[in-house]
Parts: sequence; C-alpha cells; structure tokens
Amino acid sequence: MTLLDRRTFVRTSLQTALAAAAAGSVPALDLLAAPALAAEAPPLAVRRGKEIPKLVRDAVGALGGMQKFVKPGAVVVVKPNIGWDRTVELAANTHPEVVRTLVELCLEAGAKRVRLFDRTCNDARRCYTQSGIAAALAGMKSDRVELEHIDPRAFREVAIRGGQAFPAWEFYQPALEADVFINAPIAKHHAISRLTLGMKNLMGVIGGSRGKLHTDIAEALADINSVLVSNLTLIDATRILVANGPQGGRAEDVRRLDTVIASPDIVAADAYAATLFDLKPEEVPTIVAGARRGLGVMDLGRIRLV
Repeated sequence: MTLLDRRTFVRTSLQTALAAAAAGSVPALDLLAAPALAAEAPPLAVRRGKEIPKLVRDAVGALGGMQKFVKPGAVVVVKPNIGWDRTVELAANTHPEVVRTLVELCLEAGAKRVRLFDRTCNDARRCYTQSGIAAALAGMKSDRVELEHIDPRAFREVAIRGGQAFPAWEFYQPALEADVFINAPIAKHHAISRLTLGMKNLMGVIGGSRGKLHTDIAEALADINSVLVSNLTLIDATRILVANGPQGGRAEDVRRLDTVIASPDIVAADAYAATLFDLKPEEVPTIVAGARRGLGVMDLGRIRLV
C-alpha cells in the first residue's frame, strides 16, 4: 500500500466499524481486510557482503530507495524480531545493525517518527537489551526514534474478512495505524512452522493467546498478514538459525550467510529466504498459504531480481 492508501484504508475501515457498532448491527470490531497484493513480477533484491549497513542500503536502493516507501512526515513502524533473551551471535533476533540502518534510511527519507516494538516471548527489557537493538538505537540520539514496550491496552479486536483459521483476532493498534509498516525479521528455523520469516514476524504485533494459532499456523499467519500489510519486508540472513528455533541458544546451530533480502512482496521475500535453508517455497506451508490467499508471489520464476 502507498502512504495515502494505508491512511485511507485504516481510517475508512475504523469509521465503518465504529458506525456499525454504534448502530448495534455488529459487535465492536474493526472491520479491516487487505486487498489482494500479488503483483505479476514483484521486485526482489538480494545482497551479500560483510558490511551490514551497506547490504541494507544497497538492497533498499535497488528497490528504488526508502523514499519509495516513506514519504516526508510519515509515521513509520519498523518491526524487528526482538522476541528472545539472546545475544547477537545466537541469531534469535534481528541484527541490530540491520535495524539501525533501516531506521536511518527512514529518517533520511523524512519520516516524522519511527516506532519499534515487539511482543516478546522472554522478558521484554532483557530482550531489548540482550539483542543489542536498544543500544544501537540509543546511539542514534534521535528524538524521532522510539523503541517502545508493548502497551497491553492498545490491542483491538479486528474482524478478518475471509479468515480461514479465525474470524477475528487482536492487533496492536500502533501497527495498524502507521503510515508505513516495515517488516524486518531474521531468517531462522521454527519447530512448528518450519521457518520463521516475514509472515511469521507479525506474531509480534498481535495479542491474545498466540499458542492457539499453532493448531493451523499457516492459515492463521495468512489471516494475520491479510489484515496488516507490510509495505517493505527486509529479511536479515546475515546469520541464520538452522536448528532449535525459534529461540536457539547454541552457536553450532548458527550459519553465517552475510545476506539480506528485500521486497515489497512479503511472500516473494519469504519464498527466496526458504532456499537459504535448502527448501523449496512449496515446502513451507506458510508461504503456500500466503500465495494462495493472494498476499504475494511464491513462484521464484515470476520474481524480478533487481
């Protein structure tokens, strides 16, 4: 979605929901559903090298630069994976240099405000600190950048049109209302969903009992991503976790690849990332569900490398 599209989409949907709730015709749910997002030949950038800031800048630059996604005055959410009380070398969280560079690019594009948060699995303060992300952002000394702790009062139940796993779920309102949503996961193994990539990273902006989603994880994640659209997905594969994910904890489970993947098509980004684990996209149920629901392109032959 463009900046105007997202603002109009969220505002109109919320107004519709509130009016319907006031009239008593439906429960007090926000009626949000994303349009079909798959493009015929979505662009995808893959960059490899030792200098992480250069990788991120080159990948985003190949897609037209951050100014293509972030307009002056925009409120941007950058959503890393910060879910685990693990240090950088254990590859459980997005690399802090990836996160910092994305934030720098947003500021350079004129963002009014850049917000970062995650509904962590371990203690949030320890996760933010141990990941290295808190220190990386503090070093920027910018009053336009906020690394926030999730406010449990800010979740709102959203009806999912066409939901396959659930008819409704709780979403974090600041993520829904952002002008731009940038998805910045790390690529890693997952014991239930096989891999955790862009689509699964949105688990960090939903409420409720997330364990319930695991009974039909592929369709549940497709439901979530049909509501909250990632304008840009940049996958951190500078080092990947190949076993014992998503938490990890052993250095021998980490493989260094010095790679980042970026695309406005979340399914395309996830599909390419699957190949880093010697998997075909069709072997990852979440990717298959996302493609089937029109959230993006899974067929690597239809992806335009840039």
